[in-house]
Formats: sequence, structure tokens, C-alpha cells
Amino acid sequence: MIRVQGNTYEVVEDVRGGWSEEAFKERFSEVLNRYDYIVGDWGYEQLRLKGLFEDDHKKAALDSRISFLPEYLYEYCNFGCAYFVVRKVKQPVEKPPEEAEEKQETPAGS
Repeated sequence: MIRVQGNTYEVVEDVRGGWSEEAFKERFSEVLNRYDYIVGDWGYEQLRLKGLFEDDHKKAALDSRISFLPEYLYEYCNFGCAYFVVRKVKQPVEKPPEEAEEKQETPAGS
């Protein structure tokens, strides 16, 4: 797990040793916060990052969904390049403090 700009990500695919936490943090841009997945591919010793959405995202263009990944790698990446895919970890929704206090105040056995 890696934490960047308030979001947590997990590496779900690492091909040919493409994953570099340091390079990922250096290249990460605020615009990537909105995506569910980030693909990082290496070409000419440069890391390029591309954001992709879950397939069920209603407003995402087809070429912005994770199912587009094979085509993206084939069309836009150097043949045989090292790459990785990270997925944003959805944080559990915390209950408001009032609800948590109410549960604690309820006596046992009532």
C-alpha cells in the first residue's frame, strides 16, 4: 500500500519490474486523484502515468476504463515495456461521531 495526496493505492500488477514507489510519487499529479486505477509505463527511462476508471463508471469514455488497458498498452506503450497498475483503495465510510456515541451509551441487555 502506498499513500499519495490523501489517497491509498495498492499495486495490482507489476510487469517486468515496472513498479517504483519513488518514481510514482515524483510523477504523481493532482489530476490523477479522480481515477480508480493508475497505469505507469516506462519508455526511454521516463515514467508515464495514465488514469483509468472502473468499468461501471457511467460517465467514463470507453478508452478511460480499466477494460481498455490491453489496447492502451498495445497502442501507446513501447513493445515489451515495464509497467504497473495501482488501484485506489476505497476508504470505509466512517459514521458520524453522534452515531458512535449513541451505540456506546446504550446499556447492555436492554
